[in-house]
Amino acid sequence: ALFVESGGGLVEPGGSLRLSCKAPEWEFNTYVMSWYRQAPGKEREWIARISSRGDTTDYAGSVKGRFTISRDNRKSTVSLQINNIKPEDTAVYYCNRNGDYVTTWGQGTQVAVSS
Repeated sequence: ALFVESGGGLVEPGGSLRLSCKAPEWEFNTYVMSWYRQAPGKEREWIARISSRGDTTDYAGSVKGRFTISRDNRKSTVSLQINNIKPEDTAVYYCNRNGDYVTTWGQGTQVAVSS
């Protein structure tokens, strides 16, 4: 797989998780990277992106203030810190290049929020 996501699991509301993604090394530091998620019965949606150098981030309104995206260009990894998690955050989470540069999807990592 091009992208290998990890770190998901079952968590109670209000808890935290840190998701990680190992991306292809080839030209990794030239791509804007994003996290996406797909909730049961819904289409995949974009939730966060980070610039190629890691100095600019942007978030969907539903996660802003609770999620933090980061990257390590030396290791070709992208991370997503999730705080104050909510039941509506239950989904499979994916990383990929941003926008028109999206390529083959990985398996994703499942996040389930339940008390």
